[in-house]
Parts: sequence; structure tokens; C-alpha cells
Amino acid sequence: MTKRHRPRRGSLAYSPRKRAKSELPRIRSWPQQDEPQIQGFAGYKAGMTHVIILDDTPNSPTEGLEISVPVTVVETPAMKIAALRAYGQTSYGKRIVLETWARGIGGDLAKLRPLPKEAAQSANVDGADEIRVLMHTSPAAVSGIPKKVPELMEVPVGGDDVNAAFTYANDLLGKEIDAVNVFKEGMLIDVTAVTKGKGVQGPVKRWGVTIQDRKAFRGGKGRHIGNLGPWNPARVRWTVPQLGQMGYQQRTEYNKRILKIGSDGAEVTPAGGFIRYGEVKGAYVLLHGSIPGPFKRLIRMRRASRPKKTAHAIPQLSYISLESKQGVR
Repeated sequence: MTKRHRPRRGSLAYSPRKRAKSELPRIRSWPQQDEPQIQGFAGYKAGMTHVIILDDTPNSPTEGLEISVPVTVVETPAMKIAALRAYGQTSYGKRIVLETWARGIGGDLAKLRPLPKEAAQSANVDGADEIRVLMHTSPAAVSGIPKKVPELMEVPVGGDDVNAAFTYANDLLGKEIDAVNVFKEGMLIDVTAVTKGKGVQGPVKRWGVTIQDRKAFRGGKGRHIGNLGPWNPARVRWTVPQLGQMGYQQRTEYNKRILKIGSDGAEVTPAGGFIRYGEVKGAYVLLHGSIPGPFKRLIRMRRASRPKKTAHAIPQLSYISLESKQGVR
């Protein structure tokens, strides 16, 4: 008789699969950069459509031909630089050497954290080896996001020269920047977001274990594992697939290509708007493929940390689908 055997399909690399602490993703590593420039940006996932693009991938079977590819639209309203920080390396890790806040910062941003009454203005960056900026989003400017309180995040400023990076960040203090000031069309970026939450699910859906055949159970549904492990060790190992939380976990997808950066959302908004989002009215970024998270979820983007060696030119788009997505589920 044929032996029925199929190992668990789910990867243990993401364990423990528990809910994310915050819907604001945390980026722990940033790529090195020679020139002083802000290395990340944020936006809101609007939905997906498809475009016709000229395939410029070397050695591709369709190189030089027009192909249809799926794309994700991320609405990227302008972000404001609220403060800058200079970090210095100590025996206890990195510590803040200087913190400067822009004058006139308040409003909805004050709901996130207590802000200084008077913003300190100083140009002394002695002992600092890294410059970062505190920038916040503008959700009130997006029609599809039902929130007013902005998200505050810390983004490093690239560059080998600390003084040049400080001068660059100090000039942007209190000003707004757009995605076009950080990224370029054709660039590869990494996308980080919290995935769609699916609640508590059983081992079949959560780990992909096989449903038991009809001879392995009596009266039950067979949607469970055969056993919890051996007698020794006398405990249930963490590698045993069991039910639990599925989804709502931070994930990062690498090397997503920017196909287009625009300022008029009408260029990519389908008839009737995106499902459960609405119309994209402001600036946007068009990414090749899908990205984590449901609609309206905050998406953080950074320069690619492990870029492919293939150099991509500016994409040549000939068509963007604006057909209604209301009948598609």
C-alpha cells in the first residue's frame, strides 16, 4: 500500500506566528548610500490593476515585446519632516547626541507624543556618526483613509559625511517632501507592511497539513494532525503544527520595481474607484506585482537592501487599465 506522507507546507522561519505589535511597520536595517538623501517613504495601499509594458528584462523570452503585468497602486501624500536626530555610538549602543524639532509642529501630531514647547536649534554634531529624520504622514489629505492622526516614523539620511547629511536634513526641517524626491522610476525598492489578519485558523489552513483520509477517523472531519509528537521528550514541541493566529504579521518583500511615479491619481484610478478604498486623487507610486497588506494599510518603502545586478531603465508603459474593478472579487 502506498504510504501517505506529506510534510508540513508552512515555513518555520516566520515562527512564532503572533499578531504584530503595531500596524506601523518597523524597519531594522537600511542600505548604505553615498550621497545624503532620505532613504524611505510611506504610503497607503489603494488596490491593484494591470498595465501593458515593454519587457526590458535581459534574456527574457519576451524581451522587447509588450506584455501585461499586474501592478499595485500606493497613494503617497506628501510627508513632513518634523525633527532630526543625530546618533552617536557608545559602549551601550547608539545614543541621541542632538535632537532638533521644527517650529510650529503640533495639531494631530501632538496626539501621538508630547512635543517640546520650544524646538532646540543647534548645529553641533560632534560625536555623531548617523543622522535621521522624524517624518509623519498626512492621512487627512487622502480620501480613502478614515483617520486624521498621522503616523510618525524615523528614517535615516544616507551619506558618508555626517556634516553633509546634517546640513541636508536641516534644510528640509519643517518642509514637505514627495515620493519623487526619494525614489525614481525603474528603481528597485523593498516594501514592508502588516499582512491581512485572518484570526485563529486550524492547522490545515494555517500550516497546510493533509486532511486525513476516511479510514483515519470515525465521525470527525479529519482537519487535525495525527499526533502531537513522540513520548520523549515528554512535551509538545514548538515545531508541531497547531491552530493559532494567522495573518496580521509584519512582512517584507524585496526588489519591487517602481513602474511609475505620478501626481494625478486619475491616471490610475479605475472607473468607480478601487474596491473598499475609493479614488486616488493625489500622488501615487505604481509597483510591479503585489505587496503585503489589505487596502488602506500603511506601506513603508525603502531603497533595495539586496538589489539585483540587472540594471533597469525607465519603464515604458503604453497602457494602464482603468476598467471598473467593482465586479471583481
